[in-house]
Amino acid sequence: MPQKKKISEHIKDKPDIGLSFDDVLIIPQYSDISSRKTVNVKTKFSRRININIPIVSANMDTVTEAAMAIAMARYGGIGVIHRFNSIDEQAEEVRKVKRAENVIIDDPITISKKTKLSDAVAFIKEKRISGLLVVDKNKKLEGIVTWRDVRFTQHRNVTVEKVMTPFKKLITASPDIKVEKAIAIFDTYKIEKLPLIDKDRILHGLITAADFLKINKYKNAAKDKNGRLVVAAAVGIKDGMERAQKLVETGVDALVVDIAHGHHKAVIDLVKKLKKVYTNVDIVAGNVATYQGAYDLIKAGADAIKVGIGPGAVCSTRVIAGTGVPQLTAILNSSKPAHQHNIPLIADGGIRHAGDVSKAIAAGASTIMSGSLFAGTKESPGEYFVEEDAAYKVYRGLASRDASFDRGLKEHNTDRAERAPEGVSARIVYKGDLNKVLFPLIDGFQSGMSYVGAKNIGEFWGKATFIRTSKAGHKEGLPRSLNS
Repeated sequence: MPQKKKISEHIKDKPDIGLSFDDVLIIPQYSDISSRKTVNVKTKFSRRININIPIVSANMDTVTEAAMAIAMARYGGIGVIHRFNSIDEQAEEVRKVKRAENVIIDDPITISKKTKLSDAVAFIKEKRISGLLVVDKNKKLEGIVTWRDVRFTQHRNVTVEKVMTPFKKLITASPDIKVEKAIAIFDTYKIEKLPLIDKDRILHGLITAADFLKINKYKNAAKDKNGRLVVAAAVGIKDGMERAQKLVETGVDALVVDIAHGHHKAVIDLVKKLKKVYTNVDIVAGNVATYQGAYDLIKAGADAIKVGIGPGAVCSTRVIAGTGVPQLTAILNSSKPAHQHNIPLIADGGIRHAGDVSKAIAAGASTIMSGSLFAGTKESPGEYFVEEDAAYKVYRGLASRDASFDRGLKEHNTDRAERAPEGVSARIVYKGDLNKVLFPLIDGFQSGMSYVGAKNIGEFWGKATFIRTSKAGHKEGLPRSLNS
């Protein structure tokens, strides 16, 4: 990808001056774009993962679990499941995403006909599904039990076989059935589930009518080659390989090495190990803030680089450790080796407005990652609470005292309590559905691209140029009262 000077030529900056988003504006240029809605915002999250909007939800325990990742992927982006839970818990969150919208479910949840009905009901509620396929020990299909079969049944000590719909009454299909044929079967027989079996009645998969409805509703969804929603998950240094194994088995699309200081020997070593073992899964590494940091991770094999040291809303690294690089400069510097090697860059942190999305991507990022923008939405983890007639959710940095204390309890590690926190906790106003936050970001970003005449992100990289702005210039651009 060609490089160009991003700061306007007539600005004589010292090379050691770091710039944040508020320090610059994108210079408007000639445009022949008739409507911002025609601007293409498709991009790459990592080397092999394409997404339809350049937005990623952060791998934070108050931001991204399955509900957030499902919503992000349905709207065209991707979520990164946090790692501050057990390996099995994290894998289950990934599994929920992969099962959320899939034309063919390769591993449908099954049950034995000898299972007590009470256990089957509990399982249906736990997994939030409408029914279970009944199979024998060899996975031979024997029937199906649905919520309609059990919801009014008073005698729940009986076994499943007493209430299930037996095999002879089921409509089934071959594992190689075409989507069009499956739709015709659903329409003809008015069924909700279509088990896929071979000539020996061995179960190979399941298609549900609900999945077809979701596909029609979310036409911009980001999906893998098998039609499942894409999802990434974070791993750390200590249990990175063990955690990665379970996540890959579950179907994760990308592993994100989640370390505050990514330009580190331990991170480089882990990236190399992951790349050697998991050749079909993209490895994202970070965080870095310099040319050399990005270059070294790329050389280690990273399929995407995460950029940002201290720009996050609940991160206090720059205050506590006194280290970091203002985010715009960090992106500009890191984008040079990233573009030279065709490796996507993820701008992690510092995004407060749609205009910041435009600036981050104009500087060379392929996507932006945010926590603060998406915390407090309905899809973020945790229940909202009400104080003084207002609804809130909790949002916290992963290096905050609260988060460190919780992890210390789980890990039986009392040393965490003595560490200087490099993050804070806060309550954040409840925002409602994610789309209320997400759609304005995309609309604003498309507008920003249209102001320089860029029809896609590649053109935006080539055309966009920044101009430094003064404090007065920044203030001038803020909405204000006409009476002031």
